[in-house]
Amino acid sequence: MPTTLTAGSAAPDFELENDRGERVELSGLRGKWVVLYWYPKDDTPGCTTEACEIRDSWGLISGEAELFGISPDSVKSHQKFRDKFSLQFPLLADPEHVVSELYGVWGPKKFMGREYMGVDRTTFVIAPDGTIAKVFAKVSPAGHALEILHTLTELKGSA
Repeated sequence: MPTTLTAGSAAPDFELENDRGERVELSGLRGKWVVLYWYPKDDTPGCTTEACEIRDSWGLISGEAELFGISPDSVKSHQKFRDKFSLQFPLLADPEHVVSELYGVWGPKKFMGREYMGVDRTTFVIAPDGTIAKVFAKVSPAGHALEILHTLTELKGSA
């Protein structure tokens, strides 16, 4: 079930705990560009590729926006993932998938004939006014960091 949120939609507010045990509230970031990227699971091949590419581009991305990775994993799992791969950006824990459902990225999945519920790899770029500026659906992990950077540069240039 793909998200129904589109560019121009108000970004739903939320509060989640990050990998450092701190609470992060989206409305507290108003006035800044924000990137929320959903990924299925810590320390799996695709999720590691995506996170490490963001890490490697962090010097450029961090100057453009606040960025958060979000998955249903626990804070403890996020801490291990962060430390293992030296990730500089915060990972938000959504173990009850409340925020994932709010953003429409939690739904039925199929893999090798097995059905289960999980995260659709999706990224939202949120403008300083709290509206969604861009949605990346069905994200391919490899190359996504550069897509994010290019989009932020383009959106900020036209703002």
